[in-house]
Amino acid sequence: MPPRPIFPLWAAVPLSALAGVLLDVAFPSVAWWPMAFASVGLALMTLIGRGAWAALLTGFAYGIAFYLLNVDFTAEWVGPLPWLALSVLEASFVAGGAVLIALAYRWVPLVVRRRRRTLVTSLLVAGLWTAREAVVGAFPYGGFPWGRVGTSQVNGPFAEVVSWTGTAGLTFLIVALVAAAVELVRFPRRSRVGGIRALLPVAVPALVATALVLIPAWPTTPAGTMRVASVQGNGPAGYFDEREAGEILESQYEATEPLFGADDVDVLLWPEGSVDLDPDASPAVAAALDRVVRQVGAPLVANRIDQRGDEYFNMSFVWEDGTGIEQTYDKRNPVPFGEYVPDREFYASIAPDLIGMIGRDYTPGTAPPVFDIDGTIAGLAICFDVIYDALIWEGARDGARVYLFQTNNADFRGTDENLQQLAVARLRAIETGRSVVNLSTVGTSQVIAPDGSTIDGLPANEPGHMLTDVPLRAGLTPAVVIGPWLNALVAWGSVVVLLGLGLAARRRSLRNAKTPTP
Repeated sequence: MPPRPIFPLWAAVPLSALAGVLLDVAFPSVAWWPMAFASVGLALMTLIGRGAWAALLTGFAYGIAFYLLNVDFTAEWVGPLPWLALSVLEASFVAGGAVLIALAYRWVPLVVRRRRRTLVTSLLVAGLWTAREAVVGAFPYGGFPWGRVGTSQVNGPFAEVVSWTGTAGLTFLIVALVAAAVELVRFPRRSRVGGIRALLPVAVPALVATALVLIPAWPTTPAGTMRVASVQGNGPAGYFDEREAGEILESQYEATEPLFGADDVDVLLWPEGSVDLDPDASPAVAAALDRVVRQVGAPLVANRIDQRGDEYFNMSFVWEDGTGIEQTYDKRNPVPFGEYVPDREFYASIAPDLIGMIGRDYTPGTAPPVFDIDGTIAGLAICFDVIYDALIWEGARDGARVYLFQTNNADFRGTDENLQQLAVARLRAIETGRSVVNLSTVGTSQVIAPDGSTIDGLPANEPGHMLTDVPLRAGLTPAVVIGPWLNALVAWGSVVVLLGLGLAARRRSLRNAKTPTP
């Protein structure tokens, strides 16, 4: 028989919304990581025994409560409409995933033998949750993989798991643990009667989690150090900040001057949007960049908007004294409705004033996300590039021994956005076994060790610089090697298993219907 709901629908919907709020509490700035476990557990209990429409409503309550809090920074400079639209869109995907999880709770008891139900249920539910995160991270318009359960664990004991499995694998592990615990609470009598044998399905994910926590993060190989000078100019870099042309460059230059004459600098790093004039069109700007490079004694990695014909690119570049731009990388994942408007004519017909605020559309880049800094390969990510697994893994496979992340958080001053993005950067360090220099125009900027700890940092909303001997690492972690395959196996494998269970349940139902009643 299908399971009975634990809560009536009138209670399940607000409890599911409460679970969404608890998940947000697990993220910075509060960053109370245990709340993710409580959130997932409560969310799953509200879905048990639900029909499709009830699960859709309950899941939507969870998603909308979480995203309204977690991405409220999107309302900071363009008002509530994009914030509400993004929250509703993402919550709709959560609702769809909730239906699949409710079906798993309905079909597993009809098909799977009792002694295996706990294990099958917990693994299948975890896989479906991970599949929903994968869909959000890829669709529509390239997706927005923000607010994943695994990301909330950067301060918790499970953070090192990402070096083995990646963020998706960490999400799967957490949800599997919680789902197994929920099954243990639902059927305490079964556990007492079956003894140790009945507890084995719960023990399996618990033992895996314990082993991965006790085993250190995958040890990449030390490969020397790189002295990185990084500068947070704190200039007027927001989209709507009032400024004169060149004012951002001036703030970066002034914040860099204390580094003039520094010893043995290998690279000077400036953040996203740090050069607001075209050095190819302005000899004065080119001369200023030459002087910076000459005085610091190292190549400069900076960023600016680059126009090529009718196209615009968010471009990072390496500047050398006397030769100018030597290497370029264009942001691979421009933000929909932030850096470009997909299907512009359609959305302009709905909200012309809002769409008109986004005056130009950035074209996605195609270049590899690495720079060669005097023989040392550095991996790259520009702002929200950092949340896309494939880009980060590509940099490691291309030989990166350190990551240089450039971002501009000026539009989100006073929100949690910069701390949430920093949490992702910290997990990327652990995941790849490499140091990360995460540099913002306005903060928070940090140098992060391969174990996720902070080596150096700058306070937000103040100009400043760091001069840091950053550890270099070589070798690939299991997350980088098997991450794409593991993600596909867990996410889409669980959907295939669910479909198989549904067909089996349907056949059994038809067979029972044909069996005459004695």
